[in-house]
Order: sequence, then C-alpha cells, then structure tokens
Amino acid sequence: MSAVGHAAYENPDVADQPSLDLSTTSTASAYGVIPGLVWAFHIHADGSSEPLAVDQPVEARHDGWLWLHFNLVDQRVGNWLTSIDIPPVAAALLTAHDNHQQLHAQDGCIYGVISDLSREVGATGDEFAHLHFAMTERLLISGRYRPLNAVERVREMIEKGQARVTGAAALMELIVDHVADAVDRLADKLAEELDGIEDRLIRGQISDGRQILANARRTSVKLHRQLAGLRSLFHRLEREGAPHLQQALALAARKLAQRLDALDHDIIEIRDRARLLQEEMNALTAEESHRSLSFLTVITTIFLPPTLVTGFFGMNTKNLFFSEDPDGTLWALGFVLLSAALVIALMKRIGALKF
Repeated sequence: MSAVGHAAYENPDVADQPSLDLSTTSTASAYGVIPGLVWAFHIHADGSSEPLAVDQPVEARHDGWLWLHFNLVDQRVGNWLTSIDIPPVAAALLTAHDNHQQLHAQDGCIYGVISDLSREVGATGDEFAHLHFAMTERLLISGRYRPLNAVERVREMIEKGQARVTGAAALMELIVDHVADAVDRLADKLAEELDGIEDRLIRGQISDGRQILANARRTSVKLHRQLAGLRSLFHRLEREGAPHLQQALALAARKLAQRLDALDHDIIEIRDRARLLQEEMNALTAEESHRSLSFLTVITTIFLPPTLVTGFFGMNTKNLFFSEDPDGTLWALGFVLLSAALVIALMKRIGALKF
C-alpha cells in the first residue's frame, strides 16, 4: 500500500486482532529495562508528564500512558518490540529501513512512518529523516535512525512543562505541528534568500547568486516532495476515517491536512519563483556571454587587416615596397592604421559596431 512519493492508509476490518488494552496484557506490571531507549515519559491523565530513567525498569502503569522513544540503530529494539502487545506488522515497520511515508490502522493501533527534518548540533538541518511510530490507547512508541528536529522540540516542551498532551493522538498531532513549524521557518529563510538574489539580479550582479539559488531550488523541491506525501496521509485518513478505533487514537486529520496544504502551497510558490529566477539568471548570463563574444569578435575583426599588413611587410622577399625608402616604416604604419580605420568604418556602416 505504500510507494515513493505517496502515502498509504489502511483500514481493514480485522475482528480477530488481539486487544491492545494494556490492562489485560502480561506486561501490565513492568516492561523491564528497555534496550535502545532514548527517553521515556509517563503522561498523566491531566496531560502533565513525568520523565522516566532509561536505565531503570519501566512500569506499564494504568494511571496514564507512556511515550517511549528509541534509537533504532540498536538492534536489540526489534527483539523487545516483538515481546509487547502490538501487531507484528507494526513492530516490523518500527525497525524497518522503510522511508516511504505511510499510515496504517488496525484494531486498537495506528502505526506508520512520517518525515521530519534532521536535527543537527544545536540547530535544525535541511535534510529529511524519518520517524517510525506505533500508538495504542496507553502507549506511543516512536523511533528514529537519525536525530529528528520536531521530536526533540516536543520532548523539550514536555520536559519543561510547556505542553500538556492528554493522549497519544494529541502527542502525534503536536509532533506533526512542529514538523510544519520547522518547514515553515525553512521556507521563510528560502524566501529571504530569493529576495536577496532578486535584488542582485535587478542590479545586474549575477556572479555571487548562482550557488545560493541552486541550493534554494533544490531545498524547495525536497520540501515539496516530503510535504506532498505527508499531507496525502491525513487527507486519506480524513476521507476514510477509522471508526473502529478508540476516541483516544482519533487524529485531527482535517486540521493537520489543512495546515500542510497551506504550507505546501507556499513551498510550491518558492519552488516556482526559484525556477523563474534561475531562468532569468541564465538569460542574463547568456546575454553577458554574448556581449563578451561580440566584443572579442569586433576586436579580432579590427586587428585582422593590420595583421595582414604587418605580415605582408614582414616577408623576407626582394622588391618589397618601401624596403629602400628611409620612411618605409612610417608608410607601413600608415597602412596598418588605415586598414583598421576602414574596417571600423565598414562595421559602423553595417551596424556591427555601436559606439
């Protein structure tokens, strides 16, 4: 159901899937020390949070729900996921190197892959990585192979008490909102760069904007490609819905789709603007090259007759004109200047020379 450049949302009627209510599972007392855990939060019913030590046993408590975030590079994560009560396909997708954006639903579980901007040291990168996730009513499992910007920012907000999320769906919506925020900031930066390039083009300064423009266009194309896949996820979720899922797993698909639509529209405008500026820059470059070639052609044409004259008088033959004349050099120089003057006059007459 998934492919590059588009999303998939499945809503099968699977009546025989095991219930994912953690209160009835054998893991209800404790998950133990979880391998590959980057952070863990116990979220209370009122949305307040409690950070959990990643090197201590994690309890599957009933007075709230858990957010467990993994570094998927740790190969032990896959074995641990198969030991908890989530669908096997969800556990497999969590650790798969599958970067196709997708969203699936089975009884009591939503799982998939979405894009997020990478997290560089102290800043947001402009490359995309992917967040793998699976959520039930009492558990949100997320994982990544590279640090991600939106997930890190949401963690910081929850840790500082700046955000309260009352359910796993609300947390996923907050993550997607921060993905959109990061893309929006990057789009503003691209728009400012294009403004600067446009000003330089108006002034005829094109030498220092080619690389910036190429980078801006490449980034806008990447942003549009990822946003198109992400927005299609929520449009399909909005159309098909998932009535068999618990209310706690109901994502605000329409709100997210509308925001991503508006953001993608802005990115498309930036992409088209970058393409037009690149075409204008190429046209100015071609015009500048044409002027340079025209100038070289004129100079070459002007100096061809003098070259012919000097070549003629440089021949080592007898009876050469002015060879015995004491003013022969002056006469030869006169012929050189005259030939150049005749060429200039002829080129001005036919319009090939304008000055």
